[in-house]
Amino acid sequence: NANHLMSPLQPTPTAYNPMVGATATPYGHPYASAHPPPPPPIHGLPPTHLQSHQQQNPHMISVQNGPVILVSNLNEDMTTPESLFTLFGVYGDAHRVKILFNKKDSALIQYATAQQAAVAHQNLDHITMFGKQIRVSFSKHQFVQMPKDGTSDAGLTKDFTNSPLHRFKKPGSKNYNNIFPPGTVLHLSNIPTETSEEEIRKIFSQYGTIKRFKFFEKDRKMALIEMDTIEQAIAALINTHNYRLADSMHLRVSFSKSKL
Repeated sequence: NANHLMSPLQPTPTAYNPMVGATATPYGHPYASAHPPPPPPIHGLPPTHLQSHQQQNPHMISVQNGPVILVSNLNEDMTTPESLFTLFGVYGDAHRVKILFNKKDSALIQYATAQQAAVAHQNLDHITMFGKQIRVSFSKHQFVQMPKDGTSDAGLTKDFTNSPLHRFKKPGSKNYNNIFPPGTVLHLSNIPTETSEEEIRKIFSQYGTIKRFKFFEKDRKMALIEMDTIEQAIAALINTHNYRLADSMHLRVSFSKSKL
């Protein structure tokens, strides 16, 4: 089976593949020479007797990087701390986001754990966000500094530590089993019963061309929607995750490995 967290490194006997059974094209990129030494591989198949049991949680893997990543080549006009929090929050709980004051095409993102930073790096390096191919690398910083008391950095640094939107706060959350690289198909959940397909299409068509849509047969609170390109799907997720569809119902959006 192809592996969602593929990296160019050789597997080691102790490495686990958190995505056994998933099918998608390998998503990973060789490191450029300017990058720090690569972390140990976070892939490789587990011993056969483990494959039928629980998949290893990708956030529990041993890594050598710290919890902070550097994202560069961002679209300065469109990127906000909130948009980075939403996209990078698909792969871990982003506690702090800082767009660099003197280099606004770059940002630092501090995760709850170093493992989450590694999963984000594996899945988001080289993706296209707002028309630009971004780079993700590991930062030497162990945390992101907030502006000193009384100083403003024009809202470029945000602390999301207490956000209700973290996907991985609950130990054992089913979100751990649904970490997939960006693709054209999005999984939608928390859809109110009165929300129509037409309504959802209207929201998502602002971000690109919708190729297919279907509600889950057994649970109409969930649906799959396929966008024309991965870039459109990324923009749609950034703009529609937590979208308020009814008084207390906010849409939940993630990438899916399903085909429509």
